[in-house]
This record gives sequence, structure tokens and C-alpha cells, in this order.
Amino acid sequence: MSQSLTDFTDLLRAVRKSAVHVEMRDTYGMANENAAYEKWRRGHRLDPGDRASWWRPWLDVVQEVTRKGVVMRRARIVSEPASEYIRFEHSGTFTNIAAGEQVRWLPRRQTSDLALPGNDFWLFDQRLVQFNVFDGDGRWVHTDHVSDPAVVRHCATAFETVWQRAVPHEQYGL
Repeated sequence: MSQSLTDFTDLLRAVRKSAVHVEMRDTYGMANENAAYEKWRRGHRLDPGDRASWWRPWLDVVQEVTRKGVVMRRARIVSEPASEYIRFEHSGTFTNIAAGEQVRWLPRRQTSDLALPGNDFWLFDQRLVQFNVFDGDGRWVHTDHVSDPAVVRHCATAFETVWQRAVPHEQYGL
């Protein structure tokens, strides 16, 4: 099943209470396919004072959703030392936080005793899971939507366990 950014945005805008996200990869997409990543590799850094230069329209949607009271939390499970791509993500995460999202980081070595889903996922209002499936090079392949109560519970439990162990972005240094 393919999904456009518009479809995902509509799904996120329909959330009433919470949207949580777990990311477990050390790289997303191929470097030559990600212009922002390539700019970062050449030394460009986002300016906290220049909100217009941040990742649009994504951050506008985050701000819209969080302003209506939806709690958005993102947990990133990462290898250490961090990959170059994770350092890139870390350097721009202040924009997610400024838009209203909460972000935490968990070193992968602290997850060995956890039962985690095999793919990154979003959990919307404790009722719908969206699994994001990537190929070996980190390119998005497809999305699966699951509302089975057992899968929802598994993902909710996994997220909360990761969240409790994870370090808030402001305290996680690379």
C-alpha cells in the first residue's frame, strides 16, 4: 500500500489525543536523494532564528496538530556511536520541539530485552498503527495500517517502555 504525504497529513490531522512514533533505523533514504542531508554534510546548519527555512510543510502540520491539544511524541532508537545520518537528525531536532513535538533518544544497547516491532511505526490515538517499511538502504517501500487490538497493545507497550528509558533530546548529546 503506498501512501502520499497528503494521506499521512490527513491521518495525522484526524488524531484527537496522541500520535507517537518510534524510529529504529540508523539511516533513512540514500544520501544522494536527500538534499537537506547533503547540505548538512557540506556544513549547513539550521538557524533557530529563521523558522521559515525549517522543514515545511511538515513542521506546520506538527504545530497545527499540537496546538489543538494532541500530544506528539517521537522516540529514536539509535546505535552508538551515532551514524552520520543520526547526527544530522539530531542537529535539526530542535525544530520538531519548537513545533510542539516531544523527542527522546534511546541507545540501541539499552533495548536488547525489549519486544519491539520489526518496523518503525506511528500509533494514532491508541487505535491505529502505521508501520513504515524500508529497504536495506533506508528507502521507504510501503506503509501498512493495522487496527488489530493485539498489535495496537503491543506497539503501545513497546513505545511506552522505550519512552521511559529514553533520554530527552535536550539531554542527549552526540
